[in-house]
Amino acid sequence: MSAIKTFKLVLLLLIAAIGVKAQDIVVISPGNFLRGTIQATDYASVILTKDDESVVQYKATDIQEFVWNGETYVSKPIVIKKKMEHRFFKILEQGAVNLYAIGGSTGVDIPEPKRRRITPSIGIGAGSGGFGGVGVGGGISIGGGRNRQEAPVRRVMPTAFFLEKVGTGPMSELPVEGGNSEGKNQHIKDILLQKLTNDEDLAERIKATESFDGKLIRAFVTAYNAVHK
Repeated sequence: MSAIKTFKLVLLLLIAAIGVKAQDIVVISPGNFLRGTIQATDYASVILTKDDESVVQYKATDIQEFVWNGETYVSKPIVIKKKMEHRFFKILEQGAVNLYAIGGSTGVDIPEPKRRRITPSIGIGAGSGGFGGVGVGGGISIGGGRNRQEAPVRRVMPTAFFLEKVGTGPMSELPVEGGNSEGKNQHIKDILLQKLTNDEDLAERIKATESFDGKLIRAFVTAYNAVHK
């Protein structure tokens, strides 16, 4: 076997080994974190199964962030029904302007019990929330036993997007889901033009856009951050 082929084989084995050891992470404070497997989140709380198979639940006020399947969710304050609360926001883009999301898949397959051991059942309540009609914060419950025949739990929530530019006020919600209307599209345009400033070409493209979705908004933010570093 040639030296090049040997090197490629070693590299592949190393990448595979890193992948096997990859875990989810809960960051409580700088330098203080836990590794394990995140089971679910309702964006107000998150459930982590630690390496010793014990299950812990953290509220968004308890920790700074968590990393789930390679994606980072940060705890940030937001006003909900005139009350300041904390929620987890998934980071989509970071730079001169930050783009976050709440929603999408909130739960993963629950591992089957080992040696008839009872595993926790995880239920996610959508709650009344308030992010553009997206219910968030109903709570995660850890209940009694779940047998091997019961279907795994999966939950999907509507997605809400939030745009943040430091020094220009609080995060602004972009009401993407729930259908398109002239008023909604104009509202999204106004926010994008307010945050993505000093870019005439991008501004003209935003003004000419007749409807928005998550992919298009992310593309606008990505393009802006690539120029304004």
